[in-house]
Amino acid sequence: MPAEAGPCPDPSNDMPGPVLRDGRIDCHRMTGPPTQVPVPPEVEECARRRAGARAARDWAAADVLRAAIEAAGWRVIDQGLRFRLEPAHPPDVEVAGRVRYGSSESVPSRLGAPPTCPATVVVVADRWPDDLARALDGLRTHGPIGTQVVIVVNDPTPEQADALEALSVLEPQNTLGDPSTARVAEANPEQIWTGAPLGHAAAQNAGIRRSAGEVVILLDTSIEPMGDIVTPLVDVLRDPAVAVAGGWGVRSSDLRHFDDAAPGVVDAIDGHVLAFRRSDYVDRGPLDEHFRCDQHLDIWWSLVLRDEGEHARHRRAVSIDLPATRHADRGHLSVPELERDRLARRNFYRIIDRFGSRRDLLEAPGTPIRRSASG
Repeated sequence: MPAEAGPCPDPSNDMPGPVLRDGRIDCHRMTGPPTQVPVPPEVEECARRRAGARAARDWAAADVLRAAIEAAGWRVIDQGLRFRLEPAHPPDVEVAGRVRYGSSESVPSRLGAPPTCPATVVVVADRWPDDLARALDGLRTHGPIGTQVVIVVNDPTPEQADALEALSVLEPQNTLGDPSTARVAEANPEQIWTGAPLGHAAAQNAGIRRSAGEVVILLDTSIEPMGDIVTPLVDVLRDPAVAVAGGWGVRSSDLRHFDDAAPGVVDAIDGHVLAFRRSDYVDRGPLDEHFRCDQHLDIWWSLVLRDEGEHARHRRAVSIDLPATRHADRGHLSVPELERDRLARRNFYRIIDRFGSRRDLLEAPGTPIRRSASG
């Protein structure tokens, strides 16, 4: 949850006081549509003082005050000598007795408590309720007893919600503390509903925050388990030298192009089935929510998990044969090609920014040709 607003910091004894609304610097509050959330007085005071700092060209003080505003869960948008304050994330709302979360951070976290089961499977349901039902049916049929399943229902349209409920995948009265979804692996999957569309990384973060398993498995709804996919992944991650595992992997010779790889030690794990230790997520996460779409997030996260420093021995990524069928990724294909390429390139630059010179992370030689910046 966003931190409660506290006293506005005083970055300098010479900091200008609140700016008067005298026409020269009009910094009145404008909360704007759609929610008209009241701005806490402490946040507005910080924004007013920041406007004064900017007018005095005291950029260091302005930066301190911006940080205080953001720490309180707000953002300030400058409009010349005016400003607008907006919530950093949409608010949580309650619809028909169910809380819909506006951000991943507002989802109550279990990560501070010890794990209580071997594995948690996190599934993000954006659209395509029949794909979700197929994936859950595979888990229900083959998943080992004790597996926790968390479903992130990412801002469904009314039609999509109705379709999910009609499939008996989701029950309308389900809440965080009282899951009532059809049982999977003799346990009731937990639902997290969002009130605004979260990006892919943010939606996965929301689900991971509810994980109680020692191992977290991110499962795409295009995957149909034809057997137990959970136990083999948990077993691989018993090796402390393995950081991340999955059903498919990629390799690279230059960190600019990636190619599908045979099972074994690889450079990164494909995100359709990607498993890692919950404790590593606590230490190295969360997922970077600038990854609005899924492309290349799997490579970035695999490298984050494997990286032990430039002069250390890195942990490994291991792909294994899993009893699962990959169907068409309809969520990926539903995005227009030009937009898909734009988002993929933006994501790819995040990999280059952090790991572009880290050839020490490469395990397998090859001449990659398939996966590039455009996805």
